[in-house]
Amino acid sequence: MAEGVLFDIAGEIIRKLSPQALQEIEVCWGVKDELQKLKGTVSRIRAVLLDAEKKSALNEQVKDWLGKLQEIVYDADDLIDDFATEALQRRVMTGNRMTKEVSLFFSSSNRLVYGFKMGHKIKAIRKRLLEIDADRESFNLEVQNEERGYTTKVRDQTESSVPEVVIGREGDKKAIIDFLLASNSEENVSVLSIVGIGGLGKTTLAQFIFNDEQVSKRFEVKLWVCVSDPFDVKMIVKKILESARGTKSEELELEALKSHLGEIINGKKYMLVLDDVWNENRERWDSLKKLLVGGSGGSKILVTTRSTRVANIASTVEPYVLKGLSPTESWSLFLRVALKGQEPKDSSVKKTGEEIVSKCVGVPLAIKTIASILCFKNPETEWPVFLQEELSKIAQNENDILPTLQLSYDHLPSHLKHCFAFCALFPKDYVIRVKKLIHLWAAQGFIESSSSSLCDEDIELQYFTELWWRSFFQEVERDELGNVESCKMHDLMHYLATSVAAGKGICRINSEEKSVDESVRHVSFDFSLYSSQQITTGLSNPLKLRTFFLPCAMIEKVSNSINRLKHLRYLNVSRNDEIVALPNSITNLQNLQVLNVSDCSSLKELPKDIKKLINLRHLYCGGCSNLTHMPRGLGQLTSLRTLTWFVVAKDNSVAKNVGGLNELNSLNNLRGSLAIRKLGYVKNGIINPILKDKSLLQSLSLSSDRDDDANVQSEEMAFQNLQSHPNLKELMLRSYRGTRFPSWVSSLTNLVNIQLRFCRCQHLPPLYQIPSLQKLEIDGLNDLEYIEIEGQGTSFFPSLKFLMLRYCRKLIEWRKKRYEDDSDDSTVVPSPDLLQFPCLSRFICEGCPNLSWIPQFPSLDEDLELRKVSVQLVQQIFTTSISSSSSSSSSSSISPPLSKLKNLQIKEIEELESLPSDGLQNLTSLHTLKITSCPRLTSLPREIYSLTSLRELEIDDCPLLNERCANKKGADWPFISHIPNIEVGYKRIQWESRYLLEDEEKTSTASEME
Repeated sequence: MAEGVLFDIAGEIIRKLSPQALQEIEVCWGVKDELQKLKGTVSRIRAVLLDAEKKSALNEQVKDWLGKLQEIVYDADDLIDDFATEALQRRVMTGNRMTKEVSLFFSSSNRLVYGFKMGHKIKAIRKRLLEIDADRESFNLEVQNEERGYTTKVRDQTESSVPEVVIGREGDKKAIIDFLLASNSEENVSVLSIVGIGGLGKTTLAQFIFNDEQVSKRFEVKLWVCVSDPFDVKMIVKKILESARGTKSEELELEALKSHLGEIINGKKYMLVLDDVWNENRERWDSLKKLLVGGSGGSKILVTTRSTRVANIASTVEPYVLKGLSPTESWSLFLRVALKGQEPKDSSVKKTGEEIVSKCVGVPLAIKTIASILCFKNPETEWPVFLQEELSKIAQNENDILPTLQLSYDHLPSHLKHCFAFCALFPKDYVIRVKKLIHLWAAQGFIESSSSSLCDEDIELQYFTELWWRSFFQEVERDELGNVESCKMHDLMHYLATSVAAGKGICRINSEEKSVDESVRHVSFDFSLYSSQQITTGLSNPLKLRTFFLPCAMIEKVSNSINRLKHLRYLNVSRNDEIVALPNSITNLQNLQVLNVSDCSSLKELPKDIKKLINLRHLYCGGCSNLTHMPRGLGQLTSLRTLTWFVVAKDNSVAKNVGGLNELNSLNNLRGSLAIRKLGYVKNGIINPILKDKSLLQSLSLSSDRDDDANVQSEEMAFQNLQSHPNLKELMLRSYRGTRFPSWVSSLTNLVNIQLRFCRCQHLPPLYQIPSLQKLEIDGLNDLEYIEIEGQGTSFFPSLKFLMLRYCRKLIEWRKKRYEDDSDDSTVVPSPDLLQFPCLSRFICEGCPNLSWIPQFPSLDEDLELRKVSVQLVQQIFTTSISSSSSSSSSSSISPPLSKLKNLQIKEIEELESLPSDGLQNLTSLHTLKITSCPRLTSLPREIYSLTSLRELEIDDCPLLNERCANKKGADWPFISHIPNIEVGYKRIQWESRYLLEDEEKTSTASEME
């Protein structure tokens, strides 16, 4: 349905013809009267569009009228955009010294010619609008104003209240887990398909099973791949590799991919989820399955599909048919979303609600979307109207919930319809970066300014939250700072977005597309491009483009003719490794609001006249590792809100187009993340306060990027003068060559994450006093000897959950400073009784061979990894745990230290001869123990037998220990035989409590007897 989008575009035209805009146009071209008439005509038509939208569902003539109107409104929008663009260009030119040619262009005679020409175009557009406006009278359309109350109501909801609700699937979950955990002697790899209609929650159920702790313990490798269409074996194998490694797979031929796949699954018990499979070709399925049979016995593949035929082809056992929720479960889910879980007191409301729920035929997605509509309607007066006049009129089909989802879309405000339709630019199952999505919406003018205190970015995020609330988005993830980071769309919602976007100028071009409708204004590609010539293929009129997605292509250059796309608002050419430079002509795109060149690793410079992009709000350039400098004049872009990287030039004194750090002074609207790189090349460390006023920045990264001894003093001064606003939540300092960290670091009391990497500092600031600090990473500080604690009775890392110490080779210990009047002669002493990390959950220590003492961590419950550390540190950690356990034994409510720890890794400690037996006995929750490359470790303490929670033991490259644990004859076997999964010397000895060497030992015995 085009109407919601049409209503929004008409509103945008009216906003563009505001009195202020008209005044500027009148000064330039003298066409104000014509534009005012056009505005009046558009306003009259827009007033009846909401009523026309409702009637078009049942009246083909109204539907046809709206189709004709859409074409004219788009043309009118382009025309007004032409005016706005010309005005912008005039502003840019007159803001600088005008050349003779520019002066001539804007001379009075030239303006008269332009105004005369544009005046004719305005009259032609208005004539077409008047003709179609006359037709509307025959439809008896009524004037209606859109209610915006929903937006206000949703703002009262916090993001945490968005309904991620799963009800009624415990039985299904148990049945499928029972299959996964069951042994199957007939074949190594078994396949079970979960089959059911769209929206039942097949993927959600598979995710719960995939993340179940019991399942995780039973499989060595877990993999997840969304298959969708087409069923391409090479692409699926590539996705499996990416799932296993967590990184993008390189471009390889199928044979090479097969080899890598074998390394991951062969001989291992794995679980693979193939989500959303549509392939009904048995040969293709068999060709994939042949590559997956190398897993050990008990490996399982879980397939989700809507097709019974697919399920029968793929499964080696009877497919699991997922049913709809029961009436009781459906009602419970509806209540959770619509009435916050409260049963209605009025029996008539309950009866109406139950009738509404019955129309959703037990499909969770339909229930949640309908409930989210009714959440903001009056149950007594509005629910019955919704049931009788809307829900009862849509086709009821238990195998198709699209009409129900369409109804949810129909109830969106027009601006949200427009936002949702734009999601058709993304491919199916795409991980959508929320920040970039809302910037895309804002660039197109979809975000309406509010009279409230909310800033634009808050309003943009609120739009997303409204759509999330109504289940248009799912699988929403947050970053470490709590910001909404990414999301996905259910495949039915993606289908709906593609459907409603049809004919609205929004198009995702596939490789088979020969031509694209000339009305297309927003484009993305779902295939790889190898040449810029492929871009124009199929685009009949690219000059109308406003959105251009071209990530991950392999084009070497962007054409100079890009300056002809004067309507362009959003340009994404990220992850194009071949692009070395952008044409300077791109700076003629005065409407451009978002430029994304992230991860263009060969890009050396940004356009020199970037200051002409006066509407630019978001510049993504992170990951451009070859970027040499920032262009002069960047600081004039005062609308800029996102600047991911700022690169200091190695020599900013020779090139007139090079911008210095002072470019940041006027960019006080910057928010999100900012990385300032190559600070080691600052010529004069005296910098005006350029970050103190940037209260919206959340994350700051400062790096020197040089390792010689030149210019160190200027670098120290530069770091010191780059003090940030106290609102900062994340700080990363890298390759800093000063001896002391900037004094302002510890004053940032809202910091959540701190990373200090490869710095030369000999002392740390008092980070332990930062109340909100949750994550601290110290890596490569080779000159750091002591971490000192000042003061008495002070707070010590009250919120820290994760601590990593890596390659601080001189670090000896943490110690507490004493004041001069202390009775002890020494000025510093260790204070083990006073210092504890109260909340620490994970501790990783690697490459710190001299570290002998660290404060206690009584709450450690996730991971303890000790690698290339001293034997003294190992002894101290476990000995402290013993004494603390003894001292706390009088209180039954206090758990012994390390008693909650789940995972322990001890690696590459060459001097380690034994593990402290008394310390190990406290590890009553330990699940995994890995010991690697400890050549002098002779045995395991017998206390390991008491660790009944221990399920995995790996011992590799420990020759003395290997011999004692390698089989039943080993001296330590009685102490470890209770552990279900044992691997010694990279060889599996026991799996799921089944000893695997029986046959091998029998054969060996028989040979000896012969």
